[in-house]
Order: sequence, then C-alpha cells, then structure tokens
Amino acid sequence: MNVHLRPWRAEDAPALLTAQHSNSDLDSQFGDAEVANEAQAVEYIQSTLRFGDAFKNWAIVVDDLAVGNVGLAHIERRHDTAWAHYWLGAGARGHGYASRALAAVAGWAFSDGLYRLELGHRVNNPSSCRVATAAGFVAEGLERQKLRYGTERFDVETHARLATDPVPMISGMTVAS
Repeated sequence: MNVHLRPWRAEDAPALLTAQHSNSDLDSQFGDAEVANEAQAVEYIQSTLRFGDAFKNWAIVVDDLAVGNVGLAHIERRHDTAWAHYWLGAGARGHGYASRALAAVAGWAFSDGLYRLELGHRVNNPSSCRVATAAGFVAEGLERQKLRYGTERFDVETHARLATDPVPMISGMTVAS
C-alpha cells in the first residue's frame, strides 16, 4: 500500500466529493463552501486546498486516491508558528493515516523554520485527540464554548508541538511540496 502526502490536484475532485459526503461531521471542515458537484470541488481545491505563504494543504493519498487532508494555516514567520488541521473521509479512518500525516507535516514545518504548531479539537471528538497525541502534540488547555455549529457550542481542547519536543514513535509519510 502506497501512502504519501502531495499537493491537491484538480483531478482529485471526485475523491474530494466522496470524502466530504462520506460523513456529515466533515461539513464543518469545509466551512461555508458549497461543494456539491465536481466543478465546485475543483474550485474548492484551487481556491482553498492549495499552497500559499500563510497556508499549505496536502492530500493524504492512499494508492493514488486522495482520502483526506492535512494542512497548516496562519503560518506566521515573526513568531514561527502555525495552526495544524486534518480530516479523513470515513473509509480511511482507523488506519493511522491522519496521525502519520500530521507527524510528517510537523517534521516538514520544523525543517522549514517553524517552531510551534498548534491545533484544537472539539472535546466530543476523542478520535481527533488520539490523532494529535499520537503525532506528538501535547494537550495545553480547554477553550470553553469556542466553536458554534448551528445553534450548538462546543468546548475545544488545544494541543501544541514544539520543534524541541520529542519526535513521536510513529512512521511518517513522504511529504511532497
């Protein structure tokens, strides 16, 4: 099985649609973007899941099929910090892909000069907590009722990993940029 990270491509649009529609909990990952057909998926890839100075996104690819995303946002060079994020389609969960991808991107980020990576997950999402912890991100605190989806508010646990923290004992993935 070939698992690696690479930039998103327009031809990943069908896989993006499949992943997005595989589980309703991914709706929050797409914000207000309308991604209901292949043309909208291509637009989303080209406008959001791309590389820029302040953000970078990689497709998590299993046997040539994009099954998820791992990225860095709010890359800030004055303090050498960034916000990490990740998601997987339902069929790709439970195989360690997200943890390995997050660990690999953290390694890439630290070699690129970043010092501190942060992330947050809803406290009612223990799977996301396991991903962060396995990738070497240490829990730092609770932000009460930080996120709102619809009319419901959620507490968020924040995690961070520093360039000086121990490297987690999981195998990473190759990161193409």
